[in-house]
Amino acid sequence: GKKSLYKALLILLSIFIVGNLLTALANNYIILTVSRLITATSSGACIAVALAFANFIAPIKKRGWLVSWVFSGFSIASVFGVPFGTWISKNYGWRYSFYAIILVSIIILFFSILLLPKNIHQQASKNFKEQLRIFGDRRIQIGMFLPMFNLAGIYVFYTYLQPILSHILLVKENFLTLTLFLYGLMALISNQLSGKISSSSGLKKMPEIYIGQFLLLVLFPFLAVVPFIGMVVVMLLGVSMYLLHSPIQIFFLTVAEADYPQSLILASSLNSIFANFGIALGSATGGIVTEYFGLNKIAPI
Repeated sequence: GKKSLYKALLILLSIFIVGNLLTALANNYIILTVSRLITATSSGACIAVALAFANFIAPIKKRGWLVSWVFSGFSIASVFGVPFGTWISKNYGWRYSFYAIILVSIIILFFSILLLPKNIHQQASKNFKEQLRIFGDRRIQIGMFLPMFNLAGIYVFYTYLQPILSHILLVKENFLTLTLFLYGLMALISNQLSGKISSSSGLKKMPEIYIGQFLLLVLFPFLAVVPFIGMVVVMLLGVSMYLLHSPIQIFFLTVAEADYPQSLILASSLNSIFANFGIALGSATGGIVTEYFGLNKIAPI
């Protein structure tokens, strides 16, 4: 029969809770590693199912806005979750950070049971190969490269943001946390703007945005000579960072909904999968650039 998104989400949330509980109780490195693998696997799948829900629940005009809020969760976690988790670890021990995650996850599970519709299904497929048919679509093939190269480019810079702030823009150590917090807010704004872009011009707007991002990166070494102007460039790069998220997500979901309904959840995960490939590629490139060319060459490269 058809596959229930509601049941899939509840199962994944439950696995996520169990994974974090194993982490909190881990008494050796092997259990700790296995528990993090369980958590990572379930959380990635959770995002795909949540995005599929967004596609079904929201009216067409609101889909981009809702998808942007799903992606905004990453920025909110960076801005508020990471400092809060660090504070818990320092004051009560690292295990209590995971107990806090478990508590929040149980609350999310409760509201999921209470509020989410139970009658949303993905069309069943005869076999897994049928789901993979979506990869034969040229629109999907080209679309997969967009999040990958988008984040590969920006993560060459973003991975080394802290040393760039310290050594190039000369941000003092006691202002570093505040500056990173402001950058996190720019990333949150980026996700929100991506929802507005997807509701209007969608992917057609992205070439202009990429030209602007390209110019900011190329000119950064010259503009950073004046730290204030360099800081403005950094914050603008933060705003540009995730503008692709909602437009490309809506694009994948629209193609799947029309031509590959059996692959809807797989289509929901494509942006996250290839964005992570891009993050890995960008981070690795940043390491090579820093080692062989120096920190001040990161932005142009």
